[in-house]
Amino acid sequence: MKKNKKFSQFLLITMNFQIQPISNTIGQQIISTGSNSIFQLAQEEIISLFNLYGVLLFRGFEVNAEIFKDFSNLLSTDFIDYSGGAFNRRIINGDKTILSVNDFNSEIKLHGEMYYQKNVPLMLWFFCATPASDKGETIICDGRQFFNELSNSTKELFSKKKLKFTVPMTEEAWQKKYKIENLNQLQEICKHNDIKLTISKDKSIVAEYLCPATIPSKCGNYQVFINSLLPTKQLYPNIIKFEDDSDIPKEVMSEVNEIAERITTEIAWQKGDILMIDNTRVLHGRRAFSDENREIYIRLCAPAFAF
Repeated sequence: MKKNKKFSQFLLITMNFQIQPISNTIGQQIISTGSNSIFQLAQEEIISLFNLYGVLLFRGFEVNAEIFKDFSNLLSTDFIDYSGGAFNRRIINGDKTILSVNDFNSEIKLHGEMYYQKNVPLMLWFFCATPASDKGETIICDGRQFFNELSNSTKELFSKKKLKFTVPMTEEAWQKKYKIENLNQLQEICKHNDIKLTISKDKSIVAEYLCPATIPSKCGNYQVFINSLLPTKQLYPNIIKFEDDSDIPKEVMSEVNEIAERITTEIAWQKGDILMIDNTRVLHGRRAFSDENREIYIRLCAPAFAF
């Protein structure tokens, strides 16, 4: 905390910045109160805050898509193009690593990004090009707090049984999802992600993946609830069960949904906002919206620093 205080004093004394919590339970926001460039922020202090809090909101800076790209490039590496992702995402400015998240406007419940395969992006960036006129907030919560809120019986259940995603796809569907046409390439991708692949004569497939609902933190000192259970059960309820093919009990789903709503923090977007998320311990989602002009971009990557 001394380092955070030092950072705040440094920013406030030398430039027009403020540091304050995103909410009373999660994150920090770095707010420009003048005409400063976001590139004036000290990278080592951003890294320190990010490692401590797991999510940072940058607000009040003059940021467009190119500045967002350059800023995220400074702190990240190994950007991916969302191959194998669950949703359709539009490419921005010809860069396959910058994607719109607005392929539909309904709610998406809290989740870790791409936790339906082995290899997940360790870090996420969001950028608000155009906020919705109403609603459309991004939601976040601390996976450690989520785990701690679970009942002992649910913790025990999740420790004994993994989640199983079973996804049937036509040939056209898997080619679109994985951005390939060759079955041999698909087999390599699935092998790399620990996905069990069953191929039919018509080249339709069934992809099956097992994963835990809770995982150890990076430091190994505590458990984190982070997965894709809630939105999958919300949007595609038939594809998720426990590994023994038993249904996830309704009372367990009621419990995790209640916890999610109770500990969620909403971020009401402002134009130019940037959100930096640790995808190993912070869940995210969004509220529904109706404004078709809402435009939020995402980048999936790994940190370019000790993590």
